[in-house]
Amino acid sequence: MPEGDTVYQAARRLDSALRGEVVTRSDFRVPTFATVDLCGETMHEVVSRGKHVLMHIGEYTVRSHLKMEGTWRLYRPGERWQRPAHEARLVLETERWQAVGFALGELDVVARRHEGQLVGHLGPDLLGRDWDADEALRRVAAAADAPIAVAMLDQRNLAGLGNVYVNELCFLRGMLPTRPVRDADLPATIDLAHRLIVANRNRVSRTTTGDDRRGRRLWVYGRAGEACRRCGTRIRHSRLGPTPSEERDAYFCPHCQS
Repeated sequence: MPEGDTVYQAARRLDSALRGEVVTRSDFRVPTFATVDLCGETMHEVVSRGKHVLMHIGEYTVRSHLKMEGTWRLYRPGERWQRPAHEARLVLETERWQAVGFALGELDVVARRHEGQLVGHLGPDLLGRDWDADEALRRVAAAADAPIAVAMLDQRNLAGLGNVYVNELCFLRGMLPTRPVRDADLPATIDLAHRLIVANRNRVSRTTTGDDRRGRRLWVYGRAGEACRRCGTRIRHSRLGPTPSEERDAYFCPHCQS
């Protein structure tokens, strides 16, 4: 699933192309919104909120969540799409651009005044202009008995971190993903989470090691059975989550993390 930096980059690309443009055609290819017509409305801005893309079009907010397979692509009028048409969930056209949302996991349209119904539950946005570390700290600390990885992945606590960042964050802080929140140095953990994602928000390829070479960019994520880059111990893998249906992959070094 795309992480907050990926969604931030997608929103920035869309905003750069579409801000101030007038929608000449809108085609919602989901039954719930099939009759919505935004033709004639102005695209005021496109922003990210955690893992959500928010398009402010006229007096409306169009929210999309990429989930695992979703993506937004920009094309010039008449340009051939690089993904099958049956995967398109929303097509927005202006005189200069065609924005196509493929395989979007979630799609909603509401009046701008009701935007809070869609994203109001989210915690502070790590890449937002209104990032509030103190509020993030308060929210995470309230889950004192939860494993630190579960609490940091909860978008209600802070918005934008995905499984890659959380696994890497736990390694860098020397914590097992299962360490209870109450036993973690939360100010340092949240500060590092913010610095990591900000450092990657403009990168083509995410790295937490500082090494941008292929195969060297991450410490533990996706590296089960491989040698730890610090100590040589084999990286282990498990599953962790608040419920079985919400379990996520956890990667850790049993020597460097405790």
